[in-house]
Amino acid sequence: MADSGLLQALDYILNQSDEAAIDVLAEAVVRRRRNLSVFHAVGNIPDPQLMAKEISAGLEGSTKKIADGMKQSIQEMIVRLLHEHAPELTDSQIDELLQAWVPSGSSGQVKSKKKGDMPTDVLLSMIEQFVSFSHGTMKPSVDEDLRKEMGSWPEIYWKSFPPVVRQIIKDYLKNKITEKDYKSKILLAIE
Repeated sequence: MADSGLLQALDYILNQSDEAAIDVLAEAVVRRRRNLSVFHAVGNIPDPQLMAKEISAGLEGSTKKIADGMKQSIQEMIVRLLHEHAPELTDSQIDELLQAWVPSGSSGQVKSKKKGDMPTDVLLSMIEQFVSFSHGTMKPSVDEDLRKEMGSWPEIYWKSFPPVVRQIIKDYLKNKITEKDYKSKILLAIE
């Protein structure tokens, strides 16, 4: 049975191509013939297409190794910086931050400045409202408006916060950390 690609090429050449296309095709045939004769003259060298596929597969594997190495270096750097600048964070909090900043998913891409589908500025605003409410400094009218829109908004907000953010808020509300530490940790956790 005839090769379908060959039949399509012949149909195009004989029935559809114009003079410019014929010139391009003639040059391609000359180049292909030259490549084949060079490879046959040198010896048992594989077809250029096969070589291209093998090189591509090798590059893909090398690229993955390089990306994995970079990812590991970034994770090690983050852990080192967190130990230096936030020594009070537990190992589980550091693991959560690592997963948020350098996810282990198959995409290998660092997440943008969002937690889930929530933009960072929205999350920060929600945190500020929650803490203000918890400290009793929120204006009653703001609380009423939020309850009209959302119902029990403090519970909804709390459930939407990432675990590391919840822990930082708990520590701050229980006076385990200063306001300065609280702000820096929150920014570190959501950025």
